[in-house]
Amino acid sequence: MMFDGEDIFDVFVIGGGINGVGTARDAAGRGYSVCLCEANDLASGTSSASSKLIHGGLRYLEHYEFGLVRKALEEREVLMTIAPHIISPMRFILPHSKALRSWWLLRAGLFLYDHLARRKHLAGTRSIKLNEDPSGNPLKPEFKKGFEYSDCWVDDARLVVLNAIDASQKGAQIRVRNKVTKAQRQNGVWAITSKDTNTGKETTTYAKVLVNASGPWVDEVLNLTLSYGQRQNVRQVRGSHIVVRALFDHGKSYIFQNSDGRIMFAIPYEDDFTLIGTTDIDHGNNLNKIKISDQEAKYICQYASEYFEKPIKTDDIIWSYSGVRPLYDDGASEAQEATRDYVIETETEDQSLLINIFGGKITTYRKLSEGILEKIEAFLGKRKDTWTHKASLPGGDLGYKSIHDFTRTVQAEFPFLKQKYVERLARLYGTNIKIILHKVTCTKDLGQDFGSGLYQREVEYLIEHEWATTAEDILFRRTKIGLVMSTKNAAELEKFLRLNHAKLVKSK
Repeated sequence: MMFDGEDIFDVFVIGGGINGVGTARDAAGRGYSVCLCEANDLASGTSSASSKLIHGGLRYLEHYEFGLVRKALEEREVLMTIAPHIISPMRFILPHSKALRSWWLLRAGLFLYDHLARRKHLAGTRSIKLNEDPSGNPLKPEFKKGFEYSDCWVDDARLVVLNAIDASQKGAQIRVRNKVTKAQRQNGVWAITSKDTNTGKETTTYAKVLVNASGPWVDEVLNLTLSYGQRQNVRQVRGSHIVVRALFDHGKSYIFQNSDGRIMFAIPYEDDFTLIGTTDIDHGNNLNKIKISDQEAKYICQYASEYFEKPIKTDDIIWSYSGVRPLYDDGASEAQEATRDYVIETETEDQSLLINIFGGKITTYRKLSEGILEKIEAFLGKRKDTWTHKASLPGGDLGYKSIHDFTRTVQAEFPFLKQKYVERLARLYGTNIKIILHKVTCTKDLGQDFGSGLYQREVEYLIEHEWATTAEDILFRRTKIGLVMSTKNAAELEKFLRLNHAKLVKSK
């Protein structure tokens, strides 16, 4: 079908966070024509600012959100299967504090957590003696017992990118750094105007269904882009994290109870660091400035220091990040009490459909996408059955091998490459590592060395296949090498990108 000489897409998605790319992937895989626009980089907002966990949400049980926890626990099993390179099992240590929740309450909550959904891949909860178990060594001696249970670690930004790659491979157009400036109904379809933020070029695209998956900007898109007036559907809640030098030398994480009723995680991060967070603070409507406050940094250090024997000071912070969670405004009095579940609203007018997404968790993005597709199918007609629950994300088709076995196989094929380098590539790209290492016979074949284990081959791959444009895209979203790379080497990378980006994209 044509409209003023242009194709009409079945689905147009605003937003390149996890909900947007998840919806684009699902829709493209069912045979719908799809276009997605993201104003900045993929995962440049909330989706790369999580606690890096695929989890049921143990603390949500206290707010009686049993349905959300069950749904998230079921998804935990699915996501482990389809993305085993970027999602891995992790054990969590929960020290018991006599002044807070009782031992029996914690035990009951963890029993429920273990049994709310079928658990195939993860070990169950066990009680531990912290004064005898190595996991108790970094803690203050007053914590003598606790529990150990299972959840999963995820590279959140890569989860977004992998969904976008799969959507693109299935026919979706992914337009990064294209800001939607206007959308209006026109002759029974949506006419969407977007502007390339690099060139300033404006494009009008037509679609039957418009999905507003713009995260914290969902109300802004409704109010400004769609001219819906002043509507407020989400509560903007900021969550901040800090990164410090490694506080312990084992692979387990900690979950701490705070005296204010919140919980806090301390998680092994990128081999040499510990990630600690998060906060829950009402952010307001200024989405141009999202960063940790001095108060939040002190809060995290204070409460973590109540558990770790070695005090944590704000001077220890190497890096921090913050994100705004667009929680559906359910009228909760405290930010930490607002629901983490998602809400999908639809509006049909003049033969065109608008779908708005409010709230959600990274763990349940795939189920949310299926919910969106139910609305699309009801409007456009069904094309194919659900499929994302059994289809590996790019690089995740490891077959019978674990990520550790896969890494050993790659190391055997490329014995001249350092083990740590191979492990990092395998963890980020899975079987797509073969694209980066194609015809590599020696380290020299990897091209320019930018330091910290980053070579030209990987940079070119990220430009050509993953929409990377800037050094920040590569150093902090596609990888986390920015934590260890020198300012000088980062400047060299930025120079390389400035000189070669256009040529590499053109050759794609």
